[in-house]
Amino acid sequence: MRPFRHRLTALVALATVLVTAAPPTAASADDSPSRRAGYHRVGYFTQWGIYGRAFPVKKLDTSGAASRLTHVNYAFGNVSEDGRCYVDGAPGEGDAWADYQRPVPAEESVDGVADVWGEPLNGNFGQLAKLKAKHPGLKVMISLGGWSWSTYFSNAARTDASRRAFVASCIDLYLKGNLPVLDGGSGGPGAAAGVFDGIDLDWEWPNWPGEPGNVVRPEDRRNFTKLLAEFRRQLDAYGRKTRRHYPLTAFLPANPATMDAGYEGRRIFQYLDFATVQGYDFHGAWDAVTNQQSALRVPAGAPDTSDFSADVAIDGWIARGAPREKLVLGIPYYGRGWTGVTGGGNGLFQPAAGPAPATFEAGYEDYRRLRTLAGNGFTVHRDLRAGHAWLFDGTTFWTYDDPAVVLQKALYIRRSGLAGAMVWSLDGDDDKATLTKTISLGLATP
Repeated sequence: MRPFRHRLTALVALATVLVTAAPPTAASADDSPSRRAGYHRVGYFTQWGIYGRAFPVKKLDTSGAASRLTHVNYAFGNVSEDGRCYVDGAPGEGDAWADYQRPVPAEESVDGVADVWGEPLNGNFGQLAKLKAKHPGLKVMISLGGWSWSTYFSNAARTDASRRAFVASCIDLYLKGNLPVLDGGSGGPGAAAGVFDGIDLDWEWPNWPGEPGNVVRPEDRRNFTKLLAEFRRQLDAYGRKTRRHYPLTAFLPANPATMDAGYEGRRIFQYLDFATVQGYDFHGAWDAVTNQQSALRVPAGAPDTSDFSADVAIDGWIARGAPREKLVLGIPYYGRGWTGVTGGGNGLFQPAAGPAPATFEAGYEDYRRLRTLAGNGFTVHRDLRAGHAWLFDGTTFWTYDDPAVVLQKALYIRRSGLAGAMVWSLDGDDDKATLTKTISLGLATP
């Protein structure tokens, strides 16, 4: 731990200078740095990460990530066509095997004890329960929707009756833990009780195109607010019975046009404990030229006259009435890449032939693999003022966040008086949880 802290000392000093030297914006207008205790440090754990990425829940513990997080968001829970929370093992519908049926072997288990086939709570859910037992302050949230499973959110939110039924189904399934019984016996009434502490809504997006096939209606904008109100009402009612507070959070977009189309600005925050704001996917191989995917500020010379950045996204929400103390900035643990780059120079803002080859998806690569490219044919480039980094070997270009960029963002969060940081996704970090430790260091209180 000591060498890691020493390596970051210089980065702390550098990033402090960079953040304080930047011109003030709506988000950074506070003259005094925020010293508020209890920054949220939220990490998404992907259901499917246990497969190709070989990232079981145990790695959150052994890497040191769990002790530095306040919330783990489990991605994702699905929404049915008739507007209910449900678990289904059918391809494309869910993975109940990963969620709570799979017997986790001893070497992947948080406590070193192997699951037995047919226990009520195996799989990721069982391991999250063990992780919480080892880290009592950690909250686990079920995140509903995501890019692929937001198809029927509009149906669930459409009427008073549909909202009541949807919220009740989510509380029953995830908070009360009443899981469907699967072959072999896993699941049953109360099987997952205590695993989840609250609900995160990841509707992508109300009244705005997301994945092709999503149901989109103009009334989604007002219905999203009504859905939050119904969640808050039922969560509070259930909490009065259990004497607990159940957090309600939401993932919000970076695009100002999406903000206006789908959200009633200030009104939604009266129901939310906090909201996480998309701080990535500003650009990618869908663009014909290389660019940044997660810069803190819009770089000088950007080819788009109206461009995206983390600062633009945060400013956009503040301008629409969001309280800064409820905004959590999203940080990527992956990069976006292009290949066939021409034009020379450092590769930025240059024409490209298409997405760069990668491990799981062309044009998308985890930080833990990108970090190994530096010095191995690739050169690291930085725009310190804009707050972003990229790798370039003369042909292939990757825009990504490394520890220096992540630390700069953590200090921006402090200075801007924001609520904390969120990361997508935890399986993209290296085995030492370097990026998560960097966020924790940057948001540490004296």
